[in-house]
Amino acid sequence: MIEIKEKNLYYLEELPDYQVASDDSDVRGWQVFDRDSKSIGTVTNLLVNINTEKVVYLDVEVDPTIIEANHKPYATPSSEGVHEFLNKDGENHIIIPIGMADLDTKSELVKCNYITHHTFAETKRKTKTETVYRDYEIAVMDTYKKENPISSHPLDDDFYEQEAFKFD
Repeated sequence: MIEIKEKNLYYLEELPDYQVASDDSDVRGWQVFDRDSKSIGTVTNLLVNINTEKVVYLDVEVDPTIIEANHKPYATPSSEGVHEFLNKDGENHIIIPIGMADLDTKSELVKCNYITHHTFAETKRKTKTETVYRDYEIAVMDTYKKENPISSHPLDDDFYEQEAFKFD
């Protein structure tokens, strides 16, 4: 059976009629740090849910230390025979739900107070402009929920109503 994937997230740069609201900070270019103040990377883009017209993820180009952590989880368990690595060469971006990011507007940095460098290293990465579908979102949320009890992944229309996507 062919799986049909629906695109509901767009990079802000793909949406010429969208921009960061004047009372919100444009965090593109800001450094991202984990709960222990280790560098995770730099925000390169924002992912917008066009149905809600809200930014739901930060797209982060990871710091080389994330890749150098050399965590190579497998896409399929070895019990299923030959398996491939989850992260491939060139996949050096991750997404972070906006509700898991605390913005320090004075220092222009992003702090993820619930997630460690190790967890970010375990997270499924993607390429810079790769389309983000729900299966990737769920894989990322499953990794983050190991350390952050507020994340879950309802598979219905309320996906973006969970705490991980609420931004004050």
